[in-house]
Amino acid sequence: MWEIRLHGRGGQGAVTSAELLARAAISREKFAQAFPSFGPERRGAPVQAFVRVDDKKIRKREKIYQPDMVLVLDPSLLDVVNVAEGLKEDGIVVVNSPQDSAELKQKHNWPGAYTVDATKIAMDILSVPITNTTMLGALLKASGILEPQDMEEVIMDRFGPKLGPKNFEALKKAYELAN
Repeated sequence: MWEIRLHGRGGQGAVTSAELLARAAISREKFAQAFPSFGPERRGAPVQAFVRVDDKKIRKREKIYQPDMVLVLDPSLLDVVNVAEGLKEDGIVVVNSPQDSAELKQKHNWPGAYTVDATKIAMDILSVPITNTTMLGALLKASGILEPQDMEEVIMDRFGPKLGPKNFEALKKAYELAN
């Protein structure tokens, strides 16, 4: 089972990313669940979302304390939150950052890391710095949970005919560039 914790700020789409990933996994005959963790926070406050994906029924219904992977939509959170808290010893941290993944891995003593400049990709393709679907591309590259094309239908359904193709293009670009 893959257990993934997403870190973002209110309004950046971490919760949407979790839901999209779970829906795509379910559409590929996997079992999945997605849920947020936040209180009365306002836009811009740190938030978490969680996703579980497995080939068999998932019986757990609790917060993820020991994730296999952590996805960080906003790199400023690295200075505010211990995003790798509880990360499994072979876990991977995927960060929206122009920095090299090896540098971040060494600096933070993470077992594994992937980076992609999702903000630049989002600005180039979507013309807004919202990185949720872009970061899903990096997550797919780092995990192999699904292929990019597995996300197309749920992205089109969620974002419609105008924004769906652009969001899917951003996901594919991040998949290509994540390292």
